[in-house]
Amino acid sequence: MTVLLTVLGIVVFLVGIMLSFALHELGHLLPAKAFGMKVTQFFSGFGRTVWSTKRGETEYGIKLIPAGGFVRIIGMLPPAKGQRPGTVRRGSTGPIQSMVENARNAEYETIDPADDGRLFYQKAWWKKLIVMASGPLVNVVIAFVLFAGLFMLYGANVAQTTVHTVTDCVIPAAEATPGRKCTDADKVSPAKTAGFQVGDKVLSFNGTPISSWDQLTPLIRANTDKPATIVVERNGQQQTLRTATIINQVREKAGSDTIVAVGFLGVTPEMKVERQDFGFAVDRMGELTVATVKALGNFPAKLVGVAKAVVGGERDQDSPISVVGASRVAGEIAANQTLSGGERIAFLISLLASLNLFLALFNFIPLLPLDGGHMIGAIWEGIRRGFAKLFGRPDPGYVDVGKLLPVAYLAATCMVVMGVLLVIADIVNPIKIFNG
Repeated sequence: MTVLLTVLGIVVFLVGIMLSFALHELGHLLPAKAFGMKVTQFFSGFGRTVWSTKRGETEYGIKLIPAGGFVRIIGMLPPAKGQRPGTVRRGSTGPIQSMVENARNAEYETIDPADDGRLFYQKAWWKKLIVMASGPLVNVVIAFVLFAGLFMLYGANVAQTTVHTVTDCVIPAAEATPGRKCTDADKVSPAKTAGFQVGDKVLSFNGTPISSWDQLTPLIRANTDKPATIVVERNGQQQTLRTATIINQVREKAGSDTIVAVGFLGVTPEMKVERQDFGFAVDRMGELTVATVKALGNFPAKLVGVAKAVVGGERDQDSPISVVGASRVAGEIAANQTLSGGERIAFLISLLASLNLFLALFNFIPLLPLDGGHMIGAIWEGIRRGFAKLFGRPDPGYVDVGKLLPVAYLAATCMVVMGVLLVIADIVNPIKIFNG
């Protein structure tokens, strides 16, 4: 049964990924066709073609490897200024220049005179911007719909004012690794000294009534190492507990890499799933977007840890993963019998939503061959033409993104290497959500 559930979880997740990639490419396809651009191919996946059909001038299909997708819009790589489409510059050129010119030439293998005016580079800059931005924006919409549906229909974990655990000692965040136990050198936690028990409901902290754990946390942190009087409800009776908080190094937020020195008590809250409103979904989406942007900024450093994990080092739980790793996690979640059916479905939806958000923000990076690279080219073209019109200068024409092909090839090579590294790590040293 476990094997069946694992396989089911992997298959369902892979289908979700393929649909996400397909909808991303559909985001490019629909506005491209609406603006009259020539689109010859629309595929979800890479590698060998599993299935395809042709409708009009466009071939639609699915490829074997569910690691992306593509839409081929003719004319995304423009001819060099003064050069006719489909011709290669002759003469003394270096290997890089020859590579660029050959790429330009290959771009126009399917072009004919009737396509004049339908090529991507010939369109207005704002049309090109819409076409390229629509793909990742579709993933943003998918992520928001999935997260909002999850929070509003199923719910989100909300910290209650009831104590779930009482820590025995004070351990700095930098030392709080899995399996770390208290030693004689560690200080006893203030909560342990005060006599907290699991199930205590916090009513007030230093005279301030407490209605939520989010209200209690900043009060504890701001108390630094001063005395603290906490009123709790235990077995229907109110009790007053006294202690002094201690300054400890903790993470600014759960999962954050930022460590701050603040007041520490040593209790964690009971969590309960509660349905949320639309405003919560919007706020949470904003928080997740910021967190994902930060994760992208830390991506190169995280890859160093992944490389070490490949050769036997410890794999961080928050390290990046490939589609292979995400699928393994999906299978692990689906097969975990300690979770209810609703919890497993919620995990899978959250995982797929997070992947869509990452895919969107990654594609917004202003670097070819990503969508963001073409978007920057379109924006720069709009700026140049706008200034030329404002100051009565000749139209500078389209921006030649072909000049950036060497950078694009280097970036693509790096992405392939990173992808292979992540796949290897997810095979030899995968992330495990549940221990045991």
